[in-house]
Order: sequence, then C-alpha cells, then structure tokens
Amino acid sequence: MPADDEGAMIMVKLDDLLHERRMTLTELAERVGLTLANLSILKTGKAKAIRFSTLAAICRELDCQPGDLLEYEHKPQ
Repeated sequence: MPADDEGAMIMVKLDDLLHERRMTLTELAERVGLTLANLSILKTGKAKAIRFSTLAAICRELDCQPGDLLEYEHKPQ
C-alpha cells in the first residue's frame, strides 16, 4: 500500500477479487504469465508500479475493471 507525501494510498484489492472468483494466486499467476513472487508483491501492496499490460491481463482473467482492483484512499494528516 504505497503512500505518497500527502498521506494518500492506493489500495490493491486483489485478495477480495480472488476470493470472489474462487481463484488462487498461483492460478492467476499462471494465467497472466507472472511469477507468483511478483503477483504476491502486488497483492500485499508492496508494489511501487504496475504495467498497463499486467493490469489488463489481471482484469481479463478476473473479469473486472481496473477500478475493481485499485482503490484510492486519502488519509488526512
């Protein structure tokens, strides 16, 4: 969950989507052609960036929109 200087965060809701789809992280990794380690970094919110091609592949496999996967949260300081 990377935070910027203003206390804003981008939350990755991959866990929720995987649970709803009854899909494992391993299965998704195989389907989108990513390593389990890289997908895990994204899932835990430790990723600093995501390629549009990766985002598109995840959305394709989970039948979702980018906004279903990512959420902006602003926390006042």
